[in-house]
Amino acid sequence: MSVFPSPMTVADVVVEAKEVAYQGFFRMEKLTLRHKRFNGEWMGPFTRELFERGQAVCVLLFDPKKDAVVLLEQFRVGALEDERSPWLIELVAGMVEEGETPEDVALRESEEEAGTVPTRLIPVCNYWVSPGGTSEKVAIFCGLIDSEGMGGLHGLDDEHEDIRAFVVPFDDAYRGVVDGTINNAATIMALQWLKINHASVTA
Repeated sequence: MSVFPSPMTVADVVVEAKEVAYQGFFRMEKLTLRHKRFNGEWMGPFTRELFERGQAVCVLLFDPKKDAVVLLEQFRVGALEDERSPWLIELVAGMVEEGETPEDVALRESEEEAGTVPTRLIPVCNYWVSPGGTSEKVAIFCGLIDSEGMGGLHGLDDEHEDIRAFVVPFDDAYRGVVDGTINNAATIMALQWLKINHASVTA
């Protein structure tokens, strides 16, 4: 028996209107909706703007024999005001396209962004990025690899990607979480997961 209260469901929400407020590289929608309150009454109608982002996949590339991870560095416009740099240290990542599974994306993006294909994908977690305003949901995997000879520059020119991949000992990567050098959610979560599960993944 769950310790959590019975959840509301999508049946407890009524979307009365939806319009596209902006369509560019991303899409912004304006929704008019009502939803049931916890006391059984209804709230609304009210409006919310929704940044329609879709489903993303991130992969922590890990070499268990060398106890090393492969991380990426690339420019992120949302981090222009970052204290350290707008070039963030991140995981392999990509968006799920029509007809793809998250596992498909994990393998495709690992090859495109880091020049490798994991021999095994271990599910880490799924989470909503910022559900107060965006639809983006992320699936994180740990991808087991042989990191010999890896590193260098990657990415697709037609997607305006300029990605630097590098191999780093796991302990040093985790130190980046502790000291704040690594400061984006997916990378922090993946490295914390590996810290907790390190013994079983390297066995």
